[in-house]
Amino acid sequence: MGALVGLGVGIGLLLVWSAFFLPRAPRRGAQREARTAQLLARAGLRQVTVSAFVGLCLASGLMAGLVVQLVSGTPPVALAFALMAGYLPVQIVSGRARRRHREFAEVWPEAVDNLASAVRAGLSLPEALAALATRGPEPLRDAFEAFALDHQLSGRFGDCLDRLKDRLADPVGDRVVEGLRIAREVGGGELGRLLRNLSGYLRDDARTRSELESRQSWTINGARLAVAAPWLVLLFMSIQSEVIRRYASPGGVVVLAIGGAACLVAYRAMMRLGRLPVERRILS
Repeated sequence: MGALVGLGVGIGLLLVWSAFFLPRAPRRGAQREARTAQLLARAGLRQVTVSAFVGLCLASGLMAGLVVQLVSGTPPVALAFALMAGYLPVQIVSGRARRRHREFAEVWPEAVDNLASAVRAGLSLPEALAALATRGPEPLRDAFEAFALDHQLSGRFGDCLDRLKDRLADPVGDRVVEGLRIAREVGGGELGRLLRNLSGYLRDDARTRSELESRQSWTINGARLAVAAPWLVLLFMSIQSEVIRRYASPGGVVVLAIGGAACLVAYRAMMRLGRLPVERRILS
């Protein structure tokens, strides 16, 4: 009996200790906020806060819902379009992030070539990176200009590289930056060869991905058209009040719910089947 009591007291003390000292798993809300911040960073909108972006989504949904409600006088239809309009900013920012990623993938080989040429010419790594602010590809100049100013003010190469990675928010940029960091710390005798090999690999990867995306585009466009068509028809039907108000009945609500769920599942399935693998930022 005494052993059982001692075991119970020990387990209780262990649970109390774990509640105060063990690291807690991040809350679901914090994880969602972190994903939203990463999405804004990938889209080049780091200056936009998560709260402002969420407010934009809510305002967009509310505005669309009010307009459709005034036109149709049918709350279920207005709610459906409010949900779609609230999600529209997320789709726009996601599309901007994908375009930015493709644009960076096209210009990184040129940037790496310029960096290799500067290193062969005898420039130090900070000077070679700062030179990309004027001689590098246009989409990357702002980030490297900020790096040049940051390094001029602080002189801390490692910290400036970390902030450069945050500004770029790009997986290829992470690899380039980490390669430069290692070359700086352990000696850069093979830096020129590393940059040339990286440039060739990036060109081959961009060429292959471009061919696949051109063949895949009709699948994605077809999926978007198939999902948008019934809702466009429903929007045009909103003008006819005697027809659209049938969706205010319980049967109409069920039809809207089933149609929305079917469109969502079909669209997500089509996008998942047709998407290309996206490189993740594992060095961020």
